[in-house]
Amino acid sequence: MELHFLRNATLIIQHEQHKILVDPMLGKVGSLPSYSFIRHKSRRNPMVPLPDVAQDHLQGITAALVTHCQLGHSDHLDGAAKKFLLSQKIPVFCRLDDETFIGKRGIPTVPLKNEQRQPFFDGHITPIPTIHGYGWIARFMGPGVGYFLELPGAPTLYISGDTILTKDVRHCLKTLKPDIAVVAAGNASLDIGKDILMSLDEIMEFIRIAPGKVIANHLEAINHCPVTRPQLRELAQKAGLSEKLLIPADGETLSFSAEPAFAQAI
Repeated sequence: MELHFLRNATLIIQHEQHKILVDPMLGKVGSLPSYSFIRHKSRRNPMVPLPDVAQDHLQGITAALVTHCQLGHSDHLDGAAKKFLLSQKIPVFCRLDDETFIGKRGIPTVPLKNEQRQPFFDGHITPIPTIHGYGWIARFMGPGVGYFLELPGAPTLYISGDTILTKDVRHCLKTLKPDIAVVAAGNASLDIGKDILMSLDEIMEFIRIAPGKVIANHLEAINHCPVTRPQLRELAQKAGLSEKLLIPADGETLSFSAEPAFAQAI
């Protein structure tokens, strides 16, 4: 299995005949508004372009996964991504509550029921509930999910989605025991309320709990995500967790075998 990391939360899962695009944000630099004006430096988003390899990786996409997309979450499904999905008639697997929002432009959708293990191509998928922030801000941010994927002949994969470290996230890590876990590590916040992604301490705890490798994404692309790759790398080193954590650059591919103890960067 190969994981192609494009930008922010956008990645492609490639395994056998499957090529699954996750949380696509495909627009040009500055095509989205700033998400913070006071707490963080105001800049239009995304702040960085798609990597040069993106167009090649986007060829032959067979399906898409969206963790959440309503209430202004365009960094997980932007206008350029909607045009791409519609033009290619790519089926989008999503939360039941997001089906109408995504499908109203004619994009084919496959709604998924929360917390139920259900068929996904020749394997299975289980949506894991998320809480997008601490305190009242979570209600403002709206609901979402992460995904636990089981594909034959591949390591199991958990994509956390935008969440803090909840009992559902802990349960997934401890009980479902994903071989690989992808965590949204940008520690985002808006100009009001508490943080809307895991704190740095919770990210370290996520890594400790995870049974296998942890991959950090949602970094250095959106102006309300202050965590940098060097900062996260240094923190993991101090916590003795460097061997478990992978922090891919935009455009980097990680390759995993069915025995996922080792990952190879391409």
